[in-house]
Amino acid sequence: MSFDPRGYALAADAGEPWWFLDSRMTLKATGEETHGAFTFLEWHAPVGFGPPRHVHRREDEAFYLIDGELRVECDGRTWELGPGGFVLLPRGLEHCFVVTAGPVRGLQLTAPAQFERYVRGIGRPPDADGLPTPSAPDVAALVAAAEELAIDIVGPPMSLDGA
Repeated sequence: MSFDPRGYALAADAGEPWWFLDSRMTLKATGEETHGAFTFLEWHAPVGFGPPRHVHRREDEAFYLIDGELRVECDGRTWELGPGGFVLLPRGLEHCFVVTAGPVRGLQLTAPAQFERYVRGIGRPPDADGLPTPSAPDVAALVAAAEELAIDIVGPPMSLDGA
């Protein structure tokens, strides 16, 4: 799709689905549709899922939780989120999270747009409904793709026990 100045609408199950690490992300709006303003996606993830500790140098991230629970760390602070919870993770701050109860279903807004490039570059189109079979990430590819998009991987994922 591309930018349409008149807007567009998607059905609940529409969008561009990807298996990204051990999660499922459905791109609802990308830089192509938002004129570069933001990326908006719906995501699902199992208990224990969490990205490596990282810093976005260009984007701010926001998460709204629909189902499940998350523990989120940002700049030395920790929050526990449940359904209806929201967190803003400003650019330049080290952060990570872990799904503590789930599976999680949430919405993510990243501004300005470009996060879809990371999802497409590291992810793969799903070959079934639901979540992918958990697997170890290709760390070298993850780090290389992150560096290209000004995302610094600075540590391992957070564990369920908070370490």
